[in-house]
Amino acid sequence: MRQDFKLRHTLGRLLLSSFALGFFLSNGAHAQADKKTYEPTIAQAGKDVIWVPTPNDLVVKMLETAKVTPNDLVYDLGAGDGKIPIQAARQLGARAVGIEFNPDMANLARQHAQRTGVADKVTIVTGDIFEEDFSNATVVTLYLLTSLNLKLKPTLLNMKPGTRVVSNSFMMGAWEPDLIINPEVGGRGVISPATGGRGYYWIVPAKVQGEWSLTGLPGITTAHLSLQQKFQKTEGTLTFGDNRSQRVIGKLNGAQLTLTFKDANDKEQTFIGDVAGKKIHASLKESPTTVMTAVKLH
Repeated sequence: MRQDFKLRHTLGRLLLSSFALGFFLSNGAHAQADKKTYEPTIAQAGKDVIWVPTPNDLVVKMLETAKVTPNDLVYDLGAGDGKIPIQAARQLGARAVGIEFNPDMANLARQHAQRTGVADKVTIVTGDIFEEDFSNATVVTLYLLTSLNLKLKPTLLNMKPGTRVVSNSFMMGAWEPDLIINPEVGGRGVISPATGGRGYYWIVPAKVQGEWSLTGLPGITTAHLSLQQKFQKTEGTLTFGDNRSQRVIGKLNGAQLTLTFKDANDKEQTFIGDVAGKKIHASLKESPTTVMTAVKLH
C-alpha cells in the first residue's frame, strides 16, 4: 500500500513537471513568434520628416556625382534603413556613417550592414543630425526637407572646403547647386522609374571675401584684390599700383578659385589659385609658370 502511494506520488510529480516544461516551451515559442523583425512602412512619421527611401538609381547617381572613393568618409544624415551608407561601402569601398534618430530603424540599418558584409566599413549612429558631429566627413548625403537643409546650411558651409554635399529632391535656398542630377525630371521630388528622381550637388567653397594683397602678377609689383562672395560665386575689383582698377568675376570649386580679369596690357587673363586659409597660391592659365601669392589683409 505504501509502495503504491509512493509510486502514484512520483508519477504525479513527473506529470506536473512535464506540464510545466511544456507550458514554458510553448510560451517561449509564442514569444519568439511575436518578436517580429522591425519592418518600416513608407511615409511613416519620424522626428522631422516622414521616411521615404531614396530610389536605388538615384542613390547610385548621387554617389557617382560626388565621386566617392575608398578614401572618402561618407555621412548620411537621416540614414533610415542604411541604404546610402551601405551602397557607398559595398560598391565604392568608402567608410560610411549613418545618423538615424529612430532606434528601431538604426538597428535595422545595422542588420542590413551586417547581412551585406560591410559592417566593418559602416557605422550607424542612433542620434540627432543637429547634435551629432559630422565635421570630418568628406561627403554628406541628405534626403530631408528644404527647411531642414537650410537649418544645416551654416554647418555645411563651415566644413572643410571641397567637402561634397548631395541632396535628394530638396535644395539649399540661395545656395545654388553646382550640379543638378537628372535635370530632365520635372520639378522637385518627382520620382520617375526611368531616372530615379532628381538630386542636387554642392561643393563647400573656401572663404575668400575680403581684402587681399597680390604679388607676382606680370608687370605689376603689387596689386590689391577686393572680393565679395556669395557661396561659390565671387566678384570684386583688382587695383593696380597706378590706382587703375577693374572688375573681376570668379567662381570657387572647393578650395580652388578662378578669376577672370584684364592685365596691365588690357589682355584677358585667368587667375587660378588654391586657397589655404589667409593665403592663395596661384598662377595664370595662359602662363602656368607664373607664380603669384595673395595674402589676406582683412
